[in-house]
Amino acid sequence: MTGHPGEPPVQVVEFTDPMCPWAWGSEPVFRRLRAGLGDRAGWRRVYAILFDDTDDPAPDPAAETAWYARHVEEISSHTGAPRAPRLRRVAASSWPSSLVAAAAELQGEEVARHVLRRLRESVFVLGDPADTTARATAAVRGVPGLDAERLRADASSPGVLERVRADRAEARTPVPEVLSVRGGSPHPGAARETPDGDLRYALPTLLVRAPSGYRAVPGWRPYEAYAAAFEELVPGLLETAARLSPGRALEHHRSLTEPERRELAPGAWPPPGAVPAGSANGVLWLHPDEASVHPATAASPHAGR
Repeated sequence: MTGHPGEPPVQVVEFTDPMCPWAWGSEPVFRRLRAGLGDRAGWRRVYAILFDDTDDPAPDPAAETAWYARHVEEISSHTGAPRAPRLRRVAASSWPSSLVAAAAELQGEEVARHVLRRLRESVFVLGDPADTTARATAAVRGVPGLDAERLRADASSPGVLERVRADRAEARTPVPEVLSVRGGSPHPGAARETPDGDLRYALPTLLVRAPSGYRAVPGWRPYEAYAAAFEELVPGLLETAARLSPGRALEHHRSLTEPERRELAPGAWPPPGAVPAGSANGVLWLHPDEASVHPATAASPHAGR
């Protein structure tokens, strides 16, 4: 099934992009899913390249940015995810951030998840998409355990480029179940036609594969929709993860949005030392260690208090 001895028989494939606002809004549920799965399932990210280098440039970048900012605002009204007070531009390309995110995986899952998170926050909290290699590497500065020099080298290596090219191609071969999807969500997740005429998974989409078959859960969905897919394939696989205390959750994740802290760490909030980073519609809460190096607060006199 997996092709690699020792891998869990159940594999989750997450089709995503660091610049996708629906994927950003799905973080609370995906974090809860990963906690409930533990090491009983593998989890693989596929970088679908939302903003491709082959896309035509906008004739009026300012107008495009204003339109896209309204688009993100509409999405955040559904997801509750933070959005930047001001979006500087629409991302020119998803390639740099996707290459950096893929390169980070070579340094382990913990580093990789923190790097991807910072890349998402670059656009949705800071309003400055990490759409060049320089911006992407600057956005992840200070991630714990990250070897920045190795990251830069790996992100420009032929192997990582080939991996992301394969991701892009995989994202453009959607399973039949997502070609037509019924409503029930503001983002049901039917496959999208790309400018070059391909079909691509809507982002995010989870594809759960097990020896008994597979299930696709596309678009923006509640936790229960994902739980049902796992239960149909492997009853009992997805456990109810013990909720962490607010302080422990913030220490583990390093940053939590308001929807995430309600989903993952119910209890008195904020925990001691939590540092707020403002957005247009709420707060991103940072662990003090994260605040001391995070681009949103590193220059602030409140960081690290």
